[in-house]
Amino acid sequence: MPLTLPTDSSHSGSIRKGCDPFAQTQRSKLQHRRARINQQINKEMRMRAGAENLFRATTNNKVKETVALELSFVNSNLQLLKEELEELNSNMEVYQTDSEAVNVPMIPLGLKETKEVDFTVPIQDLICEHYGEDSSLYDKEIKELMELRQAMRTPSRSQAGLELLMEYYNQLYYLDQRFFSAHKNLGVHFHWYDSLTGVPSSQRALAFEKGSVLFNIGALYTQIGARQDRSAIAGIDTAIDAFQRAAGAFHYLKENFSNAPSLDMSGPSLGMLVRLMVAQVQECVFERITLSTQPTHFTSQLRLAQEAARVSDVYLLVQQTMTQPLMKDYVPFSWASMVQVKSEHFRALSHYYAAVALCDHMLSAEGEDSEEEEAEAEKAFLMFYVNGPAGQPLSQILQDPEKRRKLGKAHLRRAVIRHEEAMRVHGLCKILRKMDILQDVLSLTHKRSLDKYSELDREDDFDETVEAPEIQSHTQQKSDILPPNFSTVQVTDIFQRLGPLSVFCARARWGPVRVICLQKREGGLGLTLRGDSPVLVAGVVPGGCAEEAGLREGDYIVAVDGQDYKWAKHGEVVQVLKGCSDRGVEISVVTLHSHDTQVERKAIMLSSCTDKENNRQRLLGAAKGQSSASLLTWNRKKKREGAKKLGSTFSLSFGSIRDAEAMY
Repeated sequence: MPLTLPTDSSHSGSIRKGCDPFAQTQRSKLQHRRARINQQINKEMRMRAGAENLFRATTNNKVKETVALELSFVNSNLQLLKEELEELNSNMEVYQTDSEAVNVPMIPLGLKETKEVDFTVPIQDLICEHYGEDSSLYDKEIKELMELRQAMRTPSRSQAGLELLMEYYNQLYYLDQRFFSAHKNLGVHFHWYDSLTGVPSSQRALAFEKGSVLFNIGALYTQIGARQDRSAIAGIDTAIDAFQRAAGAFHYLKENFSNAPSLDMSGPSLGMLVRLMVAQVQECVFERITLSTQPTHFTSQLRLAQEAARVSDVYLLVQQTMTQPLMKDYVPFSWASMVQVKSEHFRALSHYYAAVALCDHMLSAEGEDSEEEEAEAEKAFLMFYVNGPAGQPLSQILQDPEKRRKLGKAHLRRAVIRHEEAMRVHGLCKILRKMDILQDVLSLTHKRSLDKYSELDREDDFDETVEAPEIQSHTQQKSDILPPNFSTVQVTDIFQRLGPLSVFCARARWGPVRVICLQKREGGLGLTLRGDSPVLVAGVVPGGCAEEAGLREGDYIVAVDGQDYKWAKHGEVVQVLKGCSDRGVEISVVTLHSHDTQVERKAIMLSSCTDKENNRQRLLGAAKGQSSASLLTWNRKKKREGAKKLGSTFSLSFGSIRDAEAMY
């Protein structure tokens, strides 16, 4: 179950910690090496930029020759570093399961690396200038925020790691409201490295930070999915859920963020990743059906063949996406090779299972059950091919053992050809050649098809082997895309002591704190109050005590007798004012001058969304009556509404409100 943090004011911060990035595990070593290479790439790119500037600026030919020589060395080093990083990103074995079961490996993603960020000075300055408070009183909160960010850089490959990333992501909602004004930049640079090339990017936009964290949530889901033991139903189900949620994270990022500074978060790259995750879900579905299918049933073998054809089709779609101009030189060669291998491998399996159905499962001719079975088999067989064999009605083939044998033999012939093509592509990639488990899978299935072909082959087969028709792909379980559910991890605003976000946010402007001394008279204090956290002065009686003391309608009560009352409920303030002594009471108030009305507009729009979305907003709200914006919609650009279809493999359905976050 997701861990829920307390929501009262006694919350002392996150209890989640990141794993040790230097721990002696294969995955941690890989991440450490990736971080080191990213730093080296960043250094070389700075050197190259300086050399290029010098080359353009100088008119001295000797200097130009020296700089040109230096540039060639730098470019050579960059190429070597990028090749080393690509090899690391292609290292799929580290993320695979430790199970001894022979399964085709999955393609996981490595996490995006980032530099440390020091929030101390910018936040301290804003607390002093904007909130008018002593920034030293918030050292604990600033430290907690920085520790949370440091921890999320190295999440464990588990549910706890996902919750850590989601906690920081949710906390960014409050950070945006508290410190990121539309009129003034906080002055914090967020540095992230491209997950595949290591090219660094730096922006001040908080959307870049959020988008990178969301990318890592999707990447971590891919690692969790890849490590599952898929020799059991439970492991397959967990892998399916993980890959579906990875697809949802990448799709959400694609739909809600714009102007990505790094290629891995661009639209084409995210679209490719969504399709890759969907294909891996479909592969897991095939494995699940394989485990639960009775091997002695004719129609079940036909379904297996169609499921395998479906997996082949979706991997073919991924392969086409990877060969697009922008992606062709970006996607690791090992990924493209693995996708092509899988497309050929599962097409071969579809023909193999078709042959098994035709040649090993003859129908009985007696009994009522057999008649029903025969009718079911004929119906399934009539829908099995895209186009049936020329000149041979399928019903006749089904009833003739010799015709079934010949058609099965044709399927096996195509299966062997496809297996050999998969092995050829596998042999062209040195990284895939190192994956023993993949070699074992390809060899075993190829040998199985060859043995079956030899079993059906006869010396008196003088007729030319017919061409096996193309199998109609079909699946019993289509892939879903599950968007991130951030409400599973509840957080409390780290800087909640600054006051409720409805008033005390970066987008609001208020006057200095005024101290009002109220002396109770026979007619009372002469004011009316409304609302909670903070309590609003809704009215002031003309000529009354409050008006004479300088209290005005629209003031917010922030303290009573020196005690902080920003988060006080209406009843609490009323009770303390009624109970004041004859000497009176001192209240501290502020007057709100302006507020970004976008927050209110979004709150109204979001009220028509689904219950799930509304529930997420309520969980993230700091107090009743607070104007809350959508956690994932902080930019000013409205995007298209409704559902969208990606390719021909699945349909998407998300909420009706879509604003894109801009990364500039």
